[in-house]
Amino acid sequence: MHALVERLYPLCRSITGDGVRATLDIVGEYVPLEVHEVPTGTQVLDWTVPQEWNIRDAYIADSTGRRVVDFAASSLHVLGYSVPVARRMPLAELRKHLHTLPDHPTWVPYRTSYYTPEWGFCLAQETLDALPDGEYEVRVDSTLADGHLTYAEHVVPGQVSDEVIVSCHVCHPSLANDNLAGIAVATFLARALAEETPYYTYRFIYAPGTIGAITWLARNAERIERVRHGLVLACAGDPGRLTYKRSRRGDAEIDRVMSHVLAASERPHQVNEFTPYGYDERQYCSPGFDLGVGSLSRTPYAGYPEYHTSADNPGFVSPEAMEDTLAVCREAFSVLDRNRRYVNLSPYGEPQLGRRGLYDSLGGRSDAQQAQMAMLWVLSMADGERGLLDVAERAGLPFDSVAGAAEGRGAARRVKA
Repeated sequence: MHALVERLYPLCRSITGDGVRATLDIVGEYVPLEVHEVPTGTQVLDWTVPQEWNIRDAYIADSTGRRVVDFAASSLHVLGYSVPVARRMPLAELRKHLHTLPDHPTWVPYRTSYYTPEWGFCLAQETLDALPDGEYEVRVDSTLADGHLTYAEHVVPGQVSDEVIVSCHVCHPSLANDNLAGIAVATFLARALAEETPYYTYRFIYAPGTIGAITWLARNAERIERVRHGLVLACAGDPGRLTYKRSRRGDAEIDRVMSHVLAASERPHQVNEFTPYGYDERQYCSPGFDLGVGSLSRTPYAGYPEYHTSADNPGFVSPEAMEDTLAVCREAFSVLDRNRRYVNLSPYGEPQLGRRGLYDSLGGRSDAQQAQMAMLWVLSMADGERGLLDVAERAGLPFDSVAGAAEGRGAARRVKA
């Protein structure tokens, strides 16, 4: 996963353009993708697909021709969606188009102007402080023209057509945690699920933030009713503790599953309530769709100093953190897949488990008492209304123990979720 982050890091991404396509080409080497191109001007809900932005070069050069700010050194140096410019101007005029972080003088900020025609450069405050007065050459070799918005999907078929969506944004340029780590975790999660036979069908969505998710929703109205659960992945590789943000519903099954998995794992974590600000969970959870989609990250957006700066580089994210995020996703989806409802076939009084060999089979096991209690709890609550997660929460037992009892030789049958 970290190697994938390093490969993607140099690419200049935005909400449209060749950088997104190049990113999806690389991801496509890991999992097969169906790539979609949506033309400029397409109406998508309350939005319109914008013109496509591409950039070849950009720089600020001093009177000697030396590039003091150079897009070739980092894609962060250019204000995202900058319109073309080729001018000479004094530093006093140029300053109006420069963005820095005075509190972190060695870092370069990430700034955009998607829907307002503008141009600009981002640079370290120490670089700006070192610029003498004088005239500078300014050039942004970019194009804004009718083209396409690009997004991609990867589907892991399940036993049923009901879907779990996993969404990550692919629009940010050289920012490792936000969101190359999310892309990497999603990609390796897809590969892991493909090696299994999941119950649900898992649909992975790689799309530009906001406009990409809105475009997917606008183009998939017929599929929305099949979406049972969802998760947005972002900021998945920093050293902070895991953070889960609930869906707008607040009590969706994914909310309960993530809370249970994080608590049972005894990992340091935090569960936050929904707010209509953040990543694309706010699109999937918007009132008209009201999907049960939460968001998993480590440190949430804007919660770490490196957020949207050049300090969010591959050295800021770690293989260990991404591995931990991936493990939690796999644990949560394992719970989702097995959280079925059962009906006790011998509901009048407690079944005689001993004559069925169910007590004897537990002999010598270190977890015999837990396994026995899980079996009794499953039989007690297997009324066709409660799922296994309900049983685990009520009993205070690990989900795996409860699911093991239900999937073993217990006197119960599974019913439709």
